[in-house]
Amino acid sequence: MIAPPRTSGSVLGAIFAGGAARRFGGDKAAALIDGRAMIEHVAARLMPQCDALIVVGREWPGLTTVADRPEAGLGPLGALAGALAYAQDGGHDWVLTSGCDLPDLSDDLHARLTPGPSVVEGQPLLGLWRSAEADRLAAWLATGGDRAMRSWIAETGARRVSLPVAPSNINSADEMAAYLARRDA
Repeated sequence: MIAPPRTSGSVLGAIFAGGAARRFGGDKAAALIDGRAMIEHVAARLMPQCDALIVVGREWPGLTTVADRPEAGLGPLGALAGALAYAQDGGHDWVLTSGCDLPDLSDDLHARLTPGPSVVEGQPLLGLWRSAEADRLAAWLATGGDRAMRSWIAETGARRVSLPVAPSNINSADEMAAYLARRDA
């Protein structure tokens, strides 16, 4: 199989896993699918598409942990700010992002999101971002303004990309049951 085209420069994969998972009723990152934690399924899908991989907002064995910036509790934009700053400090040009609750990510997500900045339509946590935007996002968050991901997407002019098959986004026990039933059908 020929590798899909990649963005020029080093790519850091970042899994956002700092949410409270209230709708799930427990630790959704650790929820088991085929005996492996859901976050491990996400990591397995992202790693071949990246030069390095981190988890943002929590600790996870085997992955480098990065804190939200400037502080916890800012939602996905705090996670993105932490990932962009880490990438910029580490010499990565791009950050490919995902939530911890998307276990069946596309194997060609990076290629589909190139060129960035871009996000998957309907899944704004799936994105490809320039690490050079780290300071701009830090300044945006410092203003205390709108912290919705959709506002940052508009601010950066990120492209919205439709995928042929949308990845499963598992936010509740019912969504997990439906995912397993579809997958096993």
